[in-house]
Amino acid sequence: MTIGIMEVLLVGARGLKNNEFFGQGGNPVWNEKFTFSVEYPSEEEDERYKLILNIMDKDTFSADDYLGQATIYLEDLLALGVENGNAKLHPLKYSVVSPDQNYCGEIQVGVTFTPKVQEEEEAEEEEFGGWKESDY
Repeated sequence: MTIGIMEVLLVGARGLKNNEFFGQGGNPVWNEKFTFSVEYPSEEEDERYKLILNIMDKDTFSADDYLGQATIYLEDLLALGVENGNAKLHPLKYSVVSPDQNYCGEIQVGVTFTPKVQEEEEAEEEEFGGWKESDY
């Protein structure tokens, strides 16, 4: 199992309804980055290696409205990251759909996966010298 860091960059959106409150009309730009710790392959049998983004608007005086969701499939990205040390999906457009699968607009998202060095490997390196082996 490989543990790593996944960075998700939300670049922008287009055509989403009810998003005039973003202050950018119908084409908001976010440029926000989110970082997650992930395991590949997962210990859960039902894991499908997908990132589901639930898109909500932000209301000041009422409940936020659900605009839809976008799904990004990550299995190839994670496998490539394990093989090459990191992997990147440049920002692409993904459809935002309602629960009944109606098109609601699109978002532009980039994803990067970087595996962490396993702690076991680091422990083995320390056994072959270093300050723990010195006479002082």
